Amino acid sequence: MSSNKVLIVEDNPMNLELITDLLEISGYSILQATTAEEGINIAKTESPDLILMDIGLPEMDGLTATKILKNDEKTKKIPIIALTSHAMLGDEEMIRNAGCEGYITKPINTREFPKEIAQYLGSSSSI
Repeated sequence: MSSNKVLIVEDNPMNLELITDLLEISGYSILQATTAEEGINIAKTESPDLILMDIGLPEMDGLTATKILKNDEKTKKIPIIALTSHAMLGDEEMIRNAGCEGYITKPINTREFPKEIAQYLGSSSSI
């Protein structure tokens, strides 16, 4: 089991609950934020091992939040994975240019999701 701390920044309550449940079952410690601003503050105070960032957040979008985190000494080395329903041509380049190390499209594959997270963390921990 993993003891890695994962911050989920997601404004959709159903998505947040699903992702949280999948990762808690896999042994991850979960932090939650429903806005980009809240996610930035939690990332700075809690130093998670990984951030899952929804791109389509209200007010400040996830790519803007990612750029802020990647320009901050305290948070720039935390891997950020975009969670997005945008899988159009050019979106991956836009997501990577913002500073994300990767992206996972929604709806997520519940069987593969914990394995994908484990790969991003460089560990073999999964169900």
